[in-house]
Formats: sequence, structure tokens, C-alpha cells
Amino acid sequence: MGVKARKRVHPGRALPIAAARCRRKFLRYFPDGFRDETYVDWERGYKQKAHASWQRELGRAEMHRLLLRGEHREIAQRAVRIESRTNLLFSFEKMALRDAVRSAAGAKLFAEGLRESLYGRGGRASRFERWGEVLAALPRKQTRVHTWPLHTVFGFIAGPDRDIFLKPNVTRIAADAYDFDFRYQSRPTWDTYASLLEFAQTVGRDQRDLGPRDMIDLQGFIWVLGSDEYP
Repeated sequence: MGVKARKRVHPGRALPIAAARCRRKFLRYFPDGFRDETYVDWERGYKQKAHASWQRELGRAEMHRLLLRGEHREIAQRAVRIESRTNLLFSFEKMALRDAVRSAAGAKLFAEGLRESLYGRGGRASRFERWGEVLAALPRKQTRVHTWPLHTVFGFIAGPDRDIFLKPNVTRIAADAYDFDFRYQSRPTWDTYASLLEFAQTVGRDQRDLGPRDMIDLQGFIWVLGSDEYP
């Protein structure tokens, strides 16, 4: 994994020791920060393309139109297809999702729950918890469907301006490196997700001179800190 030599980006203020150490690691791989060509190629580009596909194929108006026509399978197939072009989920999670929406009942439960989760009324916390109930109720062949990555992947793809993706092990390692008190629970809960949003916001404030555009960049920073792909 080569690292191109480019000009370094410097913070406009002193950072806490842990935050500065994490920044140095990120810039070791991507010297131009979030505008680095290699960063865009490796970490941002495919997620941004997935978001653009979602807006075209499953935006609020299009999903509403499909639901009115009872095309639950079409919604489920589009969602699975868009996610499949990313490497966000593990292969066993992708398979569990495909199995869960294969039946008409599973596709209906998934499509209606997804619409409510992304575009429904009510507070974010209550919609987050209801989405978890939907995932837990989906037909299960072998592997369970309700995991943290599956719970957060579609919100992240659909709305990276507000939602982030959670890979538990990577995020816990990153939070430890950043010296952030991440309130993690293995069962998806709003409290843990709110803590993750707080972590992302902290990174965004600390690293704002690097120009993070959205949660794609903040998740990318966290990924670099915690993934063994970036030793």
C-alpha cells in the first residue's frame, strides 16, 4: 500500500494528544486529507456513488411511489443491489439480507420498515429503535439479520449528511485510539448510536481544517484509525 508524497495539511490549533496522534496516522496515508486523490479512490468514491444511486433509485418520492404500487420486492432488490456494490457489509451479512427479503412477507416487512426508518415521522431515536425491531423480525435462514452493520448501512448510504455506519470492532479500536468514551453495546440501541454520532462530531470539530464533507469522510477517518488495513 503505497503512500504518495504530497504537501502536509496543518491544523489551525493545538489538538489533544490522542486526536493529534490519530491525525498524523490519517495524514501518513492521505497527506492531502479528505481531498487526497488516493483517499477518494480508496475510501470515499464508492460510498459516494452508492449514495447517488440511492437518491436516483430509492429517494423519498420514488420509494413512496413503489410502496403505493405494492412493489415491496422491487424496493428490497434495489436496496440489496445498491449495497452490494460496496464492501460495507461482510459477505455473511449480505447473504443473510438476501435470504431475509426473498419471500413476499420478508420483502414487505423490510420495505415498509426501511421507508419508515429513512423517511418516516417521529424522532430519530424512536425510528432507529423501530428499524431494529423490523430487522429482528425478518425471516432468518442461518445468520441473524440484526447486526450493527445491517442496522446502520442503509441510513448511511441514503443520508450521509446525518447518518453514519458502524463496524463495531473497528469503531471501538478507533475510539480507544482517539481517547473517546464510546458507549458501546453489542445489541443495537439508540444510546450506542448517539455515542457514535458524538464521536463523529468530535472528529469533525477536531479535524475540520481537513475539510470533512459529511459522514462518509468522518466514517473514513474512523475506519483508517481502527482497521487493520491501515497498520
